[in-house]
Amino acid sequence: MMDIQEFASRLSSCKKVVFFTGAGISTDSGVPDFRSPGGIWTKYQPVYFDEFCSSEPARRRYWKMKKELYTLYKDVLPNTGHFAIVEYEKQNQLLGVITQNIDGLHRIAGLAENKIIELHGTDRKIACLKCQKEFQPEAIYADMDKDDVSPSCNVCGGLLKPATISFGQMMPMDKMELAREWCESADLLVVLGSSLQVEPAASFPRIAHESSVLLGIVNRDPTPLDTLADFVYHDSIGKFFKEVERG
Repeated sequence: MMDIQEFASRLSSCKKVVFFTGAGISTDSGVPDFRSPGGIWTKYQPVYFDEFCSSEPARRRYWKMKKELYTLYKDVLPNTGHFAIVEYEKQNQLLGVITQNIDGLHRIAGLAENKIIELHGTDRKIACLKCQKEFQPEAIYADMDKDDVSPSCNVCGGLLKPATISFGQMMPMDKMELAREWCESADLLVVLGSSLQVEPAASFPRIAHESSVLLGIVNRDPTPLDTLADFVYHDSIGKFFKEVERG
């Protein structure tokens, strides 16, 4: 197992770095832990995708939850972890970022469109399920205060939905395939702030390991894949980047 100095040296010399990020990278920005006791996910019954498409009461319940969630973090800003990743892009070392997060903070930090894969989508956009037109959330949520119905597209009349992957909804195969390609061709994969317990996203560090890609895991708590990693760091992401800069 590498120490921080050796890993920092390898990281600084790699030209194809991939970062795999989870909820832990956004906690320093003030994004709440929605799954903790009292969090949003404990207050609402999950709405599966087929139920959303077929039931107006289910859509209203879903939109109520989404509006509360969006209100909690619509004004949060990227932190040092997000900006540190952007620096690797500026230095032409970044192959890409694969994220499980829907908060959009990587994009706000300045990461290029072609350098990020949002596996579960983003809550910063709302899209029509029929014609795929995209809308800004603020206007849609404001209209919801006036109307007692779930929102629909002003172009085709199709159902609108936050551009995230719901329970029972298919993962985007193009994004999954590109993420696999990045993990197989990277020099180094760094996991940042993920418990690595949610599939299929958690399979990507395994893919990297099987492809003989150097694997580092940075997370406050142990993960099921720590034994596969070449480097493990159980502390904050901000502290990790500070030590890497010094190393």
